Amino acid sequence: MTTPHLLARDADDPGPVVVPEDDVVFRLAQLVLLLASLQRLRQPGISLERLGCYDFLVANPLLVITDENDADRNRLLMAGFDGRALSYASPAHRFTTRRERLQHDLALLVAYGLVAPSVDKSVLYMVTPSGLDLAGKFTAVYARSYRLSAGILIRRLSRLSDTRLREAVRTWTTVVRNAPRPEVLDLLDAVDLLHDHQAAEPWLENPAASPRADGQLT
Repeated sequence: MTTPHLLARDADDPGPVVVPEDDVVFRLAQLVLLLASLQRLRQPGISLERLGCYDFLVANPLLVITDENDADRNRLLMAGFDGRALSYASPAHRFTTRRERLQHDLALLVAYGLVAPSVDKSVLYMVTPSGLDLAGKFTAVYARSYRLSAGILIRRLSRLSDTRLREAVRTWTTVVRNAPRPEVLDLLDAVDLLHDHQAAEPWLENPAASPRADGQLT
């Protein structure tokens, strides 16, 4: 798969921070791996709405698997997934952003011949033989971890109806103190600590109010 021309142009002036999911090629590779995993598990066709849920949750599996005694959670931790990552602190926003990009990403994959739509009461998407061939060539450590997550999550999520899946996603992407995910409290404590620090040092938010040598604010 070649890099879209827009990416080639942007590569000359990269931003200060590189977020993998902001990269088109990275997202396309994830989708190919996900659809290949669906094909391997004999679930070849998937709707746009359901694919949007799978796409986000497979990339962030510890939102779903919260039981610390769950063997699958331990496998995911060993594979490198970490629920303490700051990206887990704002899952609702990230889910919305990722879903908004999905239709554009699928259109690119269809144009590349890696994914094909079909109609069976609704539009379903499935990987093509070319897509399967490409997915088999991904050998990076992250690709192996992603395949593991896809296998675990697809089996679990496929048991849910579309309505129950929507409700579950709403629960999994809501960060509250009584959430079952073990890392949530640590993340919220870090946010509280940052707010307390900013309140004690107001010049951090307002550089014009920096402290003078005599300890008074300018």
